[in-house]
Amino acid sequence: MPQHVQGVVAPGKNEPVRVETIVIPDPGPGEAVVKVQACGVCHTDLHYKQGAINDDFPFLLGHEAAGIVESVGEGVTDVTPGDFVILNWRAVCGNCRACTRGRPWYCFATHNAQQKMTLLDGTELSPALGIGAFAEKTLVAAGQCTKVDPAVAPEVAGLLGCGVMAGIGAALNTGNVGRGDTVAVIGCGGVGDAAVVGSRLAGAAKIIAVDIDDRKLDKAREMGATHTVNSRSSDPVEAVRELTGGFGADVVIEAVGLPETYRQAFYARDLAGTVVLVGVPSPETKLELPLLDVFGRGGSLKSSWYGDCLPSRDFPMLVDLHQQGRIDLGAFVTETIGLGDVEKAFARMHEGDVLRSVVVL
Repeated sequence: MPQHVQGVVAPGKNEPVRVETIVIPDPGPGEAVVKVQACGVCHTDLHYKQGAINDDFPFLLGHEAAGIVESVGEGVTDVTPGDFVILNWRAVCGNCRACTRGRPWYCFATHNAQQKMTLLDGTELSPALGIGAFAEKTLVAAGQCTKVDPAVAPEVAGLLGCGVMAGIGAALNTGNVGRGDTVAVIGCGGVGDAAVVGSRLAGAAKIIAVDIDDRKLDKAREMGATHTVNSRSSDPVEAVRELTGGFGADVVIEAVGLPETYRQAFYARDLAGTVVLVGVPSPETKLELPLLDVFGRGGSLKSSWYGDCLPSRDFPMLVDLHQQGRIDLGAFVTETIGLGDVEKAFARMHEGDVLRSVVVL
């Protein structure tokens, strides 16, 4: 029987979000209903509200979540009711050319629930990133549920569902940061700080955090940065070179998504170094670089989508490292809030003093 729950809906472009009654259908084949326990407020949710992703309003927001599987549909064997899971927005298919070549983190055919959640009047909702977890319960594809140690706090575990995984994965998976490497991270919000954590975990010898906000730089130091550069008052390219013996960093992780900061990343790397773009650009953004410089500097220019993660591999590993005290995922949680506070949380993003507001249900 369909269930009625409360959820946060973005009704139209740039309109304030509101808490509505959501109709959750029983799970069909390959689907699961999850009782959401916590969900982080991510910039991607704000982009949905602003119409920057697409215009399939109304949206059921929220995607960075953890909770308990309540029920599953026909054919579901990987999770069972009662499992504690992190929700992921890339449920790999196992059959596409990327999956069959052993690179499932590049899956070309990720899937979501086939049924639609709706408002009481039958209006179909578009769940953010196929999840829609600013709600007491949500319907997802069972492959979007990744089991982890239930001892971890939901408000911590859920952050691996998007931003923290994106940053850590940009360092570990995409950038292949190694022992003794020098790393620069441009943009020290939640994703950038997660890249700092990932670089530290990988054994980087020097981690240079770059931002225009001293508060964010202080936080990056707490997360493991060895040096900081305020790019409002210093040339970040020259500063990174000076801190790396004049060479530039082995890996530069760009966590902003702007042409200006990407160019800084490009020129702040060592010859044959690696640039990793994990900041999400807006659709209209254009980048110009001299092609001769691209050719002459060598190395790699990579993009990191979801930290090139494989949830079934990476989520349990990172939860275990957190439980062992080797990384502190709890440091990313700035505040816990209720469903009715999401609009205020979006406003706080612009103030620069929040890594993550987390809705706790």
